[in-house]
Amino acid sequence: MSGSHPHNFPKLHNAAWPGVVGKGGEGGDPPIGLDTMLDLTAAAEVDGIRFDGFDLFLFQPHIDIDASDDEIRVLADKAATRGLAIGSVVAPVWGATGGGSAMDEGEGRRNFLSQVRKGCRIAQRLRELGIRPHGVVRFDSACGPNEWFADPAGNQAKIAETFRQAAAIARDHGEKLAAEGEICWGGMHSWRSMLDLLERVGEPETVGFQADMAHTLLYTLGENAPEDRILPPGYDWKDRAVLDEALKTLTSALRPWTMDFHVAQNDATVFGSGSHDHTGRHCLANDPNGKLDIPHHAGFWLRDDDGYLTKRLRHICWDGCMFPNSVMMKPETWNDVLAAMIRVRDAHGWAE
Repeated sequence: MSGSHPHNFPKLHNAAWPGVVGKGGEGGDPPIGLDTMLDLTAAAEVDGIRFDGFDLFLFQPHIDIDASDDEIRVLADKAATRGLAIGSVVAPVWGATGGGSAMDEGEGRRNFLSQVRKGCRIAQRLRELGIRPHGVVRFDSACGPNEWFADPAGNQAKIAETFRQAAAIARDHGEKLAAEGEICWGGMHSWRSMLDLLERVGEPETVGFQADMAHTLLYTLGENAPEDRILPPGYDWKDRAVLDEALKTLTSALRPWTMDFHVAQNDATVFGSGSHDHTGRHCLANDPNGKLDIPHHAGFWLRDDDGYLTKRLRHICWDGCMFPNSVMMKPETWNDVLAAMIRVRDAHGWAE
């Protein structure tokens, strides 16, 4: 806190997973190690303010989902020596990482729940070590919209049952689960489907929503669900009032379920293949093509319908997935991100 920045909540986190997600493979940038990601995060500073912590993908080369207690303790020490807390963690529930589809009632579900259990174990241990004061375990349905559309009602019911079983696991570990709102996940590909799924699960104290400003913007466009589009076809992005109204509709529905929040920017373009698996691009905080007014539109998630702070989220995180390594290795990238996060907290934060 300072005289010009009087708030110290919500805490400001950077994400470590952009060093892993989209990295590797033929012709791709190599992964950026966890130590490097943490050093870049800890070094960022704007007006004397630094990041308070980071959120973590429970995946190699950052950390093994089967990490031993000693390895978890080393991770906690990495954070502590840099003055960083650990917040939300991402469980690798997908088939390619040892998990399985939440729509699969057999081996896929068993593998999915096994990864959730392992993720909750690490999250619980970090909490017990005192390095993780807040945060959730993030997951998704680990299946694509194309598969889901083969039997929408039946598949939605299967995902809901898997999520209910995951909720029991989370409770056993004293944890909460947040379903990632991204249009590439079956049953979660539109805001109405996401809301329907959360209501079917019926565990609002344990299973909630993880809102990412970049991804949820695409909900308003109905990219994978035209019937759930909120913005009118041919929308002119210069008409900010129309965008605000669309985001009010979206956030009014999903905010009550929101347990985790990513500050991000989006240029409203998508990439992917097929008709139902497009997803959104994260942009740099100062990208001139970004369609969001970051501090203004963050308030739609951080304040209720009457404009009052909810204070439900103890930390917020920047998500910068898919930036090239040449961008991520520049200190000014993380200073720009931190500056955007500070603006959000100045506008929608509080002091404790």
